Amino acid sequence: MKIIKVLGTGCAKCTKTLEAISKIADELNIDINIIKETDPEVIMEYGVMSTPAVIIDEVNVHSGSIPHRQEIEVWLQEE
Repeated sequence: MKIIKVLGTGCAKCTKTLEAISKIADELNIDINIIKETDPEVIMEYGVMSTPAVIIDEVNVHSGSIPHRQEIEVWLQEE
């Protein structure tokens, strides 16, 4: 199971990113643990300068915008 963190302060883009990842994981029948992280100190620990950011298994894979569906599918299907 992938552990996915969406880092952000709770803005609309952060919420949409979290919802998109959850929806696509459900559609692909992929089991994930998704966490919304809003603590600025935790966000800074990842070196993120713009949100939303997506952390998968402790690796920053995206930041600064809502990721495209194709990107999310690739992340979810990688081993």
